[in-house]
Amino acid sequence: MRLTYSQASPFARKVVVLLHETGQLQDVEIQDVTTTPLSPSPDVKASNPLAKIPALERNDGPALYDSRVICAYLDERAGGKLYNRGWDSKVLEATADGIMDAAVLMSYEKRLRPEEKQWDGWLDAQQGKVLGGCAALNARWMSHLRGPLDIGQIAVACALAYVNFRHPDTNWRQGNEALTEWFEEFESRPSMQATKPPAA
Repeated sequence: MRLTYSQASPFARKVVVLLHETGQLQDVEIQDVTTTPLSPSPDVKASNPLAKIPALERNDGPALYDSRVICAYLDERAGGKLYNRGWDSKVLEATADGIMDAAVLMSYEKRLRPEEKQWDGWLDAQQGKVLGGCAALNARWMSHLRGPLDIGQIAVACALAYVNFRHPDTNWRQGNEALTEWFEEFESRPSMQATKPPAA
C-alpha cells in the first residue's frame, strides 16, 4: 500500500499516528508530496479525484481517501480496536476533524491568499470554531479522552497539535485546563513524537 501524504497535514498525520499505534507502519509506503489547493500535486490527483490528501492506494482495490475512511479501513485491517467505543468515538473524531478543517482554512487564508484580499471576518469565524470545539472537548469529552486509546483521541491530539503548529496565537488553552493537561501527556506518546511536522 502507498499513502500520499504531507507532513504538515493534520489529516495525514492522523493516519500515520494510527499506523504507528496499530503496528502497520512497515506495511505502507509513505509518499511525502508538496501540494496546495491552488497547485495540487499530480500524485495526489492520481490517487484522489478531489486532489486532497491523504489518499491510500491499495493492492486489492481502488484508492481510499478522506482520513476517516482510511483510518476506519486500517483499523479494521489491524483487528478493529480503535472504533470499538461506539458512536462516541466517531463523534469525537468528527469534532476533531472540524477543528482541523477550521484551522486549515485559516492557514489557507493566511498563507495562500494575497494579504490585501484576506478577510478578517472569515479568520475570526474559523477561530471561533476552533475555540468552540476545544471548549466542548473540555466540558464534555474528558472522561472519554482519558479512557482506552481510540480514534477520537488520536484525532483530537492531531487537531490540537496542528493549531499549535500553524496558529500558536490561538489561545485555545485558556479555560480548558483539563484538555491542556491531557494533550501535553498524549503528545509525549512515541507515535506523536515520530510524526511531528517540520518547523513552520
